[in-house]
Amino acid sequence: MAKYHADLKLKIVKEYQNGTLTYDLLAKKYGMPSSSPIKQWVNLYTHYGKEGLIRKKTKEVYSVHFKLDVLQFMKRTGASYQETANSFGIREFSIIANWNRAFNKKGIEGLKFQPKGRPSMSKHPKKKIESKETMSKEQELKHENELLRLENAYLKKLKAYEENPDAYLEKHKRRWHSSSKKKDTK
Repeated sequence: MAKYHADLKLKIVKEYQNGTLTYDLLAKKYGMPSSSPIKQWVNLYTHYGKEGLIRKKTKEVYSVHFKLDVLQFMKRTGASYQETANSFGIREFSIIANWNRAFNKKGIEGLKFQPKGRPSMSKHPKKKIESKETMSKEQELKHENELLRLENAYLKKLKAYEENPDAYLEKHKRRWHSSSKKKDTK
């Protein structure tokens, strides 16, 4: 759905309230694919004034208890999603529809806050290196031996680079280019 500036929304709402055009004619006049946003803007303006037309920067989080109260009110009174949203000061009535759907599908568990998106990497357990206290003597020696091999290989490459940087880089450039060529797969 396209995002419309608050000034344009206010202009359209005022034009509707003047009584000159219907929702559908206003939608055609401003090149909107549907008149439903205009109906929603008029409702928001009626209940919240100019503030109702301004997009909120942060998302509101509601408690499970509040969500249950809203759904019970709606069922008890037979109010529509829009009427219920207006009664509880919720701007978007579609939120209540989502709560109702989740409650019917999963019960109270469906109303609990569920963060969206991919979980952060910090929550994944990292591969732990065994501490020296839990390693056997043999494991300690193997670990130390591996570290010494890595250090030795690094020092050899560093020495070769320091002696002749151009030759060292050229040698590794050739190796990289030759391994990256595609082989004939016929």
